[in-house]
Amino acid sequence: MLKESFGILPDGSKACLYTLKNKSGASISVSDFGSLLVKVYMPDQKGMLRDIVLGYDNVNDYRTGSGCFGAVVGRCGNRTAHARFQLNGITYRLTPNENNNNLHSGPNTYDKRMWTVSNVTDQEITLFLVSPDKDQGFPGCLKIYVTYSLTDDNCVIIHYQGTCDQDTVLNMTNHSYFNLNGADSQTTVEDHLLKIYADMYTPVADSASIPTGEITAVRGTPFDFTEEKRIGQDLHVDFDQLRYTGGYDHNFVLRKGEGIREMAVAVSKESGIRMRAYTDCPAVQFYTGNSIGNKKGKRGAIYKDLGGFCLESQYCPNAVNTPNFLSPVLRANDSYDSVTTYKFEVI
Repeated sequence: MLKESFGILPDGSKACLYTLKNKSGASISVSDFGSLLVKVYMPDQKGMLRDIVLGYDNVNDYRTGSGCFGAVVGRCGNRTAHARFQLNGITYRLTPNENNNNLHSGPNTYDKRMWTVSNVTDQEITLFLVSPDKDQGFPGCLKIYVTYSLTDDNCVIIHYQGTCDQDTVLNMTNHSYFNLNGADSQTTVEDHLLKIYADMYTPVADSASIPTGEITAVRGTPFDFTEEKRIGQDLHVDFDQLRYTGGYDHNFVLRKGEGIREMAVAVSKESGIRMRAYTDCPAVQFYTGNSIGNKKGKRGAIYKDLGGFCLESQYCPNAVNTPNFLSPVLRANDSYDSVTTYKFEVI
């Protein structure tokens, strides 16, 4: 394990970067600022290591930047309609930060805070955060742990654990943008191949991206990734759901199963890297980086729209306000425990 400076914040706090490495030479780097996943170096088909997640070179770019690169998102990932919800007969109001709705519990998001490193070894790091009662507008004092592990067979495991002293909403996810050609390749992900283990998705009502409440079959639509296809194959077809969001930014309802199961497979033929993604969550948000814009990222690379894709394991968007979606409510003193794994292979 390598610990190094990641920069100094305006309040004088010193952020650190922790690099974990396995026996094959693969590595991940995590910051105690934001519990951010900053780097993921994996071997390509020629044995060369490529950093395959978008991000920035220093802590203050993460502090001021947008896009949630590498972010741990909570309490409630994705969108909450009208920035409010009811729980136990009480209405809780969040801060509107996107189209009068709330996105990712912002603007005071977990990825803009210092976390405490509670444990670190050569291949695992655990970070801890206390989110007090009414933080972001949510009830209860939440204690949350996030553990990143790197295994010798090139799995990146993200383990979320938490408890709260009141009933609350908890829907944690990671917002890493992957480009299996490399974070500095400056290519789009349109030629990546993708398969998603979902027969259904939740269409949105309009460009505000709040689901209608329906759970609709993907078959016969551009959202059918039940068989491997290019991400760009149907990305630009004339279809209302794609027009609303400028590309893919939709929630897929995963096939039912017990425990951790495969949710998606992505492949870059250019690098020869395959990523298999697993989760115990009921759904995954597939996002093609439609609003990245022109951002200066790591090592001087310019990130553009479609420059990375996200697979955000989660409960369905606005689930707390949608009775037919699985509830994201965590009851007082119950344990929240969720695992998402990204396994990297060479084709």
